[in-house]
Amino acid sequence: MFLKEKSNHFLLFIIGMLLVCNTQIYAQSKTNQKPNIIFILTDDLGYGDVGVFFQNQRKVSGDKSKPYELTPYIDQMAEKGARFTDQYANAPVCAPSRASFLTGVHQGNAQVRNNQFDKALEDNHTVANLLKNAGYTTAAIGKWGLQGVKEEAPYWPAHPLKRGFDYFYGYMRHMDGHEHYPKEGLYRGAKEVWENYQNVADGLDKCYTTDLWTAKAKQWIMNQQKEQQPFFMFLAYDAPHAVLELPTQAYPKGGGLKGGLQWWNQPGKMINTASGTIDSYINPEYITAMYDDDENAATPEKSWPDVYKRYASSTKRIDDGVGDIMQLLKDLKIDDNTLVIFTSDNGSSIESYLPAAFLPTFFGSNGPFDGIKRDCWEGGLRVPSIAYWKNKIKPGIVIKQASMLTDWMATFADMAQVPVPARIDGVSLMPNLTGKGDQKASKIYVEYFEGGKTPDFKEFDVSHRNRKRNQMQMLRINQYVGVRYNIQSADDDFEIYDMLLDSKQTQNLAKLTAFKNLGNIFKDKALQMRISDAEAKRPYDHVLIPSVSNEVSQFKKGMNWRFYAGNYTYTSFMDDKKPQAKGRVASMNLPNAVKKEGIVIYEGYIQIMEDGKYDFSFQISGKAFVRLHDAILFDADYGYKSNQPLSQTVYLKKGFHPIKISSIQQSVLKTDIQFMWKHQTADGFQPVQNIIYTHKMEKKAAVFFKK
Repeated sequence: MFLKEKSNHFLLFIIGMLLVCNTQIYAQSKTNQKPNIIFILTDDLGYGDVGVFFQNQRKVSGDKSKPYELTPYIDQMAEKGARFTDQYANAPVCAPSRASFLTGVHQGNAQVRNNQFDKALEDNHTVANLLKNAGYTTAAIGKWGLQGVKEEAPYWPAHPLKRGFDYFYGYMRHMDGHEHYPKEGLYRGAKEVWENYQNVADGLDKCYTTDLWTAKAKQWIMNQQKEQQPFFMFLAYDAPHAVLELPTQAYPKGGGLKGGLQWWNQPGKMINTASGTIDSYINPEYITAMYDDDENAATPEKSWPDVYKRYASSTKRIDDGVGDIMQLLKDLKIDDNTLVIFTSDNGSSIESYLPAAFLPTFFGSNGPFDGIKRDCWEGGLRVPSIAYWKNKIKPGIVIKQASMLTDWMATFADMAQVPVPARIDGVSLMPNLTGKGDQKASKIYVEYFEGGKTPDFKEFDVSHRNRKRNQMQMLRINQYVGVRYNIQSADDDFEIYDMLLDSKQTQNLAKLTAFKNLGNIFKDKALQMRISDAEAKRPYDHVLIPSVSNEVSQFKKGMNWRFYAGNYTYTSFMDDKKPQAKGRVASMNLPNAVKKEGIVIYEGYIQIMEDGKYDFSFQISGKAFVRLHDAILFDADYGYKSNQPLSQTVYLKKGFHPIKISSIQQSVLKTDIQFMWKHQTADGFQPVQNIIYTHKMEKKAAVFFKK
C-alpha cells in the first residue's frame, strides 16, 4: 500500500512538473513571439473630435458657446501611449487614403486616387500579405470598399482574401458603409455583410455596425489565443461617416472577456445589443446638453440640435468599443505584446444624410485647423493618431514630427523583423515610438481632385472660404507645408505655411523673398515624387521633371552598389541595414568576388543631355525595383515574371537625375538585367549604364533651404 501511494505521488509530481514546464514554454513562446498588431481606422472622424487632441480644451475652457464631445477611453489610450500631433491621411477622402495605407505608397505612386470608390486594390505588396508572409494571421473587419466593380459578388478581383487577409467580416462596397443597420437599412436601404465569400446579413437583426464590428473583432481576437501565431487585425469602422444613426441601447457594462459587447452567434441575436429599438439611444451625457448658440450670455441657452446629439453619441460609441477591446487585451494578458493604433482616414465631413445639416464647426471637429474632408488644408488631412504598446512605448509621449498613414506599413515590417519592400514610400516610425534610433523624415505628399468649393464657414479664415478646389496638392518639408488649389499648370505657385507658428494657415510665406527658394523646391518635388495615372489625370502629367544638378564636374562615370546576403523573396532598399559588401562598378554587374544569394542595391544618376521625352525599357531574370527620384519607374518585383519586358515614358529636363535599383541576386545563375533608354528623337535604345554617374565626393549635399 505504501509503495502504491509513493508511486502515485511520484506520478503526480511528474505530471505537475510537465504541466509547469509546458506552461513556462507556452508563456515563453508568447513572450518571444512577434508583437500582435491592431489597426483601428475610423471613417471621417476629425482631428478635433478626440478629447485629448481638441475636445478637452473646449471642455475646460468653460465657454458655453463651445459644446464638446467625450472620448475617455481613447484619451486613456493616449495617456498610456503616444499621441501623433502631425500625422496626415494619405488623401482627404476615404478610398485613396485607405488604399495608400494598405499598400504603403503615397498618392504620387498609388493606383487608387481621387474618388475612385470600389476600385480594385492593386495585386501587390499589402500590409496583410507582408505580415502574413512574416508568420502573422491576418483579419479585416468592417469597411473595405476596394474590391473592384466589374465583377459581381462574390467574385471580386480584390476581395480582402485575395490581398493577404486570412479572414474578412464586413461591408464590401463603399456605399454600404453609409448605412449602419445593414439588415433594416433604415435610411439607405438594406446592405450586405460578408463573412469571407458569404453574405450573412440575413441574420443581423438590429445590429448597429459599430457594435457589430467591435463584437466580431473581440471574438476573432479570442479565437487567436488558441494559436501560436502573432496576429494583425485591420478594424475599419464605418462611423461616424454618413447617416448618423444611433445604437439600440446603452453600451453593455464592463468590457473585455466577460463584459462589454459579446458575440452570441445566433441569427436574429448575433450580438448582445441586437435588441430594443433601432436608431434610438442617445448617450445620457448629451440628452439634455445645452449651449450658448448666439454667444450671448444674457440670452437663454438652447438644447443641442438632434443631429449633433447623434454625432457625439456615434463617436462615443466608437470610444466605448476601443475601451472594450483594450480591456480584452488586458484580460487575455497580451496587452504587453500588442501594438494598437487608433486613427482616422481623413478629416471631418459635412455629410449626415439627415434632414438637418451637420456642420463640423459645431464641435470644432477639424480642431485648430481650417478645412474639412475633401480639402488639402490641414483640417482635411490631419488625423488623430494614437499608438499604445505597453512597456514598449513611454506613456504620454507626444510625437510632433510629421508623418503619414503610409508610414505604418514600414513600421509593421520593422516590428515583424522583415525587410521593407522597395515599393513602399513610408518609413518606420519605431524610433519615435520607442525612443531608440534616429527617426527618418517621412515623404509627405498628397494630390487630389474634387469639384466645387470649400465651405463658407465663418470660423475659417476668409482666404479659405469659397475657394475653388479642382486639382489640389499638399507637400510638407520639415515644418513647412506647401499647398496648391485649382492648379492650372506646374508653374502655379505653392502657398507656404509654417505649421509650428501658423496652424490655421493664414500667413502665406510664399509672398516673402526669403521663401522663394523653398517655393521652387516644392514645385520640383511635386514633379519628382510622382508618376502619372491615366485614370487620374493632372495638368502637370507631361511636364519635364527637374534634374537635381547640371554641374558635370560633380559627377564621375559608374554607380555605387551594396550587397546583402540572404534568401529574399522580394526586393528592398535595406536602408537601415549594414551591407556585407559595397563598392563602385561601371555597369550593373557585381564583382566576381560576390557570387552569393542576396539583394544588390545600385545607386547613381542618369545624365540627360537635353530636355525631352524619354522611353525606358527594363527586364530582369529575377526580381527588381527601380526608382527615378522618388517615383516608381519599374516594378519588377511582386508578381513579376522573369524576363518580362516593361516600358515607361517619362519627361525629363537636362541634367542629372537620381536612380536607385534593388535587385535579387541569384545564387548560381548570373542575374541578367537589361535596362535601356532612348530619347524620342533617337533611332534605337541604348544601355542605361552608359549614362549613369555617381558623385565624385561620397557625401551628398543635404541642405535644401536656408531661411
